[in-house]
Amino acid sequence: MTDDSLVDRLSLIEEQPLPERAEAYLTLHDELTRALERAPESGE
Repeated sequence: MTDDSLVDRLSLIEEQPLPERAEAYLTLHDELTRALERAPESGE
């Protein structure tokens, strides 16, 4: 996910009513967590 696509997605989420917004943020959180878990460790 690029920075621009994340910003676009956040903008779309913010336009939704609160219940849908909460679900969308939860989904985004889960996706970002999975992406971080797949990323190689830096070794620092």
